[in-house]
Amino acid sequence: MNFIKILHLYNRTHLYACGTGAFHPTCAFVEVGQRMEEPVFKMDPAAMEDGKGKSPYDPRHVAASVLVGEELYSGVATDLMGRDFTIFRSLGLRPSIRTEQHDSRWLNEPKFVDVFWIPESENPDDDKIYFFFRETAVEGQQGLGKASFARIGQICRNDLGGQRSLVNKWTTFLKARLVCSVPGSDGGDTFFDELRDVFLLRTRDTQNPLLYAVFSTSSSVFRGSAVCLYNMHDIRRAFLGPFAHKEGPNYQWVSYQGRVPYPRPGMCPSKTFGTFSSTKDFPDDVIQFARNHPLMANPVLPHNQRPVFLQTSGDYTFTRIAVDRVMAADGHYDVLFIGTDVGTVLKVVSVPKENWQNKEELLLEELQVFKVGQWAGQGGARGLISRQQLYVGSPTSLSQLPLHRCGIYGKGCAECCLARDPYCAWNGTSCTRYMPNTKRRFRRQDVRNGDPNTLCSGGQCAHSPPLGVPEKKLYGVEGSSAFLECVPKSLQARVLWTYQKASDTPRKEVQLDERVLLTERGILLRSVTRKDAGLYHCQATEHGFTQTLLRLSLEVIGAREEAPAEPASSKLWYQDFLQLVDHPNLSTMDQVCQQLWGRTSHQPKKKPPRPPPLSIQVKPHKWKHVEEMRKARKRRTHELPRAERGPRSAAAW
Repeated sequence: MNFIKILHLYNRTHLYACGTGAFHPTCAFVEVGQRMEEPVFKMDPAAMEDGKGKSPYDPRHVAASVLVGEELYSGVATDLMGRDFTIFRSLGLRPSIRTEQHDSRWLNEPKFVDVFWIPESENPDDDKIYFFFRETAVEGQQGLGKASFARIGQICRNDLGGQRSLVNKWTTFLKARLVCSVPGSDGGDTFFDELRDVFLLRTRDTQNPLLYAVFSTSSSVFRGSAVCLYNMHDIRRAFLGPFAHKEGPNYQWVSYQGRVPYPRPGMCPSKTFGTFSSTKDFPDDVIQFARNHPLMANPVLPHNQRPVFLQTSGDYTFTRIAVDRVMAADGHYDVLFIGTDVGTVLKVVSVPKENWQNKEELLLEELQVFKVGQWAGQGGARGLISRQQLYVGSPTSLSQLPLHRCGIYGKGCAECCLARDPYCAWNGTSCTRYMPNTKRRFRRQDVRNGDPNTLCSGGQCAHSPPLGVPEKKLYGVEGSSAFLECVPKSLQARVLWTYQKASDTPRKEVQLDERVLLTERGILLRSVTRKDAGLYHCQATEHGFTQTLLRLSLEVIGAREEAPAEPASSKLWYQDFLQLVDHPNLSTMDQVCQQLWGRTSHQPKKKPPRPPPLSIQVKPHKWKHVEEMRKARKRRTHELPRAERGPRSAAAW
């Protein structure tokens, strides 16, 4: 089978695709046409080319690539066994170049995640390609086993390799550790080292985009996921810092303290930062230093030194991420769509607290896109945002989701404002999509504070059309359990339960204990008593605004009484059996059977006899011989005459 591993838009009419080709990597151009109204999808079999260095042999091996102009940059395993990993440049007019082969200092069992082209300046000769991957760390502590680190690697786009050393090899390759950790109270950090996905968020400054990365823990004891944010300033500063150095096998990794040759390894040959026009002009000491020192000493730290979103209590792991920058009434917000390994998508918005530098993440929605039973992807859902739609792909299917669903936040002004969804605003009558260019006086939106007391007081948007509080009635059986469900539309709301015995008695807060448990979807009453009967009020409190979501009446039914006695008529045949058993004149089994058959033969055939009560069914062995004799008698009556047999053995009785 052929598993597609690389798919890029080559130009307006063709795609460039590469696949495993049944363990023979193959690439080809696929014609797709220019217009959507005239779909074309054809491929010329004669134009196929070798895909080695572009696509892996084994479909289980991961690969990452980017197409820049007519050049393909890919991180892939180039052999069948998946041991020779390389960063490879192919296509285009420039020569093919790869990383140093079989050198663990360059790449050590990497798992490539993503790759991006990011311009460094206005000069195209300064453009760089950044690779994101995780690998076995060469600087891991000895005696603690293998440690997996997240990495970011860089190469210059105009790298042509060395003249005498590193021929057709990268001379500008550098890599650094990508850190995503949570500071601990004891001074130690909890690291999320398993890099899962990276999303490049383009900004107005094309040279300084934002990078959102998804991580998970590599520990088997602690399971958690995190999203960290990085900017290009911190990334460039790490690559301009000291190099990591190790004198020998028995030495520790330290910062290199010697002289760094000029031009500095990792700098692109251009007129912007030097006088060299090609990497082939680099001095030999620069090439030799680049070969022996590809690792940087300082890691790349996230924004604010901590994750922007963290999950440690869920039963799932973050796997993918897509980010959309939304313009709202009080500024722009980054909305994160995070895919998980159970087929769900989390919608999260980053909201500033005291200032725009200190932010908090609010979980707006959690959507079940793929059913758990149908979910077969180990890498999670792959997300893509286009034309106000989120496209989520798995190994078996593709789903399209709208970025905004304002109708789910209810029909009231307060509910719409409390949602704090930058896509939505209150227009005076309903919660609808917010359009920045719409000039309407009574459109209300406050993502940063979400204060309905200010936005929904007075005027045409004071309240939604009057709606009563929903009322429900629930019956509970004394001694059993009862669940009182109430889920607020806002995931940030705090739920408060109050109780009153009757409508004219004062309310009091429900006291939680071992018998009364609070869950995410309501309260659970264990071993219901008659004292639990009454009116329960579910209230949601958020930003000082309180509203009643549900009024629930609980009625407790007493335990089931003992079942009444059966009528005398239904026990006549039962009394007959007792008479047969205790009859003084019926001493043999034949007499018992004759008495039984005689009564049943004289009774009229109306209805089939009722089944015996449970009290008789519990001892079926008592009349087992009677039933067997009856069946044998019937068989002898209807059978044809047969030859005489010897006498029946007495052992049968």
